[in-house]
Amino acid sequence: MRYQNADHILPKELVRAIQQYVQGEYLYIPAKGRSAISVTGYRMELEKRDARIYSKHLAGMRSRRLAEKYSLSESSIRRIVLKQRRAYMAMAGKISQILFHWGLQDADVRQIYDTVWQVGGDRVLKVYQDSDMLERNLKIVEVLGGMQIPVGKIVPADDGRQYAAEDGAFYFLSEKLPGGSLKEFQDIGGIADMMGEIIARLHIAFQKCESHIAFWHNSLLDEMNGWVRQRMEGSGWQYVSREEFDAAVSGLAAVYGELPVQPIHRDVHFGNFLFADGKFSGYIDFDLSQKNIRIFDLCYFLLGLLSEEEKLGITEEQWFSFAGDVFAGYASRLELSPAERAAAPCVMECIELLCAAYFDSVQDIRCAEDACKLFKFVRDRERRILDAVR
Repeated sequence: MRYQNADHILPKELVRAIQQYVQGEYLYIPAKGRSAISVTGYRMELEKRDARIYSKHLAGMRSRRLAEKYSLSESSIRRIVLKQRRAYMAMAGKISQILFHWGLQDADVRQIYDTVWQVGGDRVLKVYQDSDMLERNLKIVEVLGGMQIPVGKIVPADDGRQYAAEDGAFYFLSEKLPGGSLKEFQDIGGIADMMGEIIARLHIAFQKCESHIAFWHNSLLDEMNGWVRQRMEGSGWQYVSREEFDAAVSGLAAVYGELPVQPIHRDVHFGNFLFADGKFSGYIDFDLSQKNIRIFDLCYFLLGLLSEEEKLGITEEQWFSFAGDVFAGYASRLELSPAERAAAPCVMECIELLCAAYFDSVQDIRCAEDACKLFKFVRDRERRILDAVR
């Protein structure tokens, strides 16, 4: 079941009448002649939505923006955050039990993301449900750290192991890197050039350590022709037309064989790149790292600056300038091929279609719609983007 904003489909008079009974909540309207959706399914959908809201709250998104994003009132957002906080507080005892493996059971613990807790002032504890993903992440951190790349150093448990396991979950402790994510900046050109260099340095390090790490091999083109297409078809092409989708994928397919493939971060945004006193201080979160086209990281990062998640106050004109500086900064460390530069618009379009399909799969319709708006933004400005990154 998907929710829809009543303002988009109902007459204003009817919306005002309904608001006399309920505001900022889901309201299920059963179909004619059909039984109502199961209470269990409805509750599961609400639980997933509330978990996403709390995760975004922990990441720093304000109640007002969350209310706009999920078509809820600010009071509803605050109530959801409080409920989720209480649920996670129940985890505090379990976290203390886990920290016993490091002799830190009495340390102060503060949740900073849905799966991450700060321990004291200089440690970070992260939980995984997938041991393979955990071990791959640990190997990446270990190898990069050995190359003097700034990543959080693993803190072994008292028994010498790199992580602890409890009740089917896996936990590892690392040193907390200095600084935090970049929330605002004054010199757009300077930070853009620096981010290009930072991404290039990570790619160079990945190239050097590829033989030591079993990276998951993925293909953006295969994803577009596989589960992304299936998801779009399953949604009845409600976000973009089949013709728009096919045009974007055909553009990617025409150049895909010329695009260099290597290990990439895959989740490049300011939240995963730390800064202290305006200077870069480290990389975090390699959970999605994989082998894919390397230009994915550059395109994903630039698209994030236009999304609701970042909201750094960049104008459209500034974004084009920013894109050019990011590509220039990257190329100053690692040469970009003409094919990569030419592919930037179609890669961006496919990334946003992929994001729309993902958000649809988790019932986050607003985010899916926002991703399609960015898809159309890129599609309508392909020439401007090509001019900026060449």
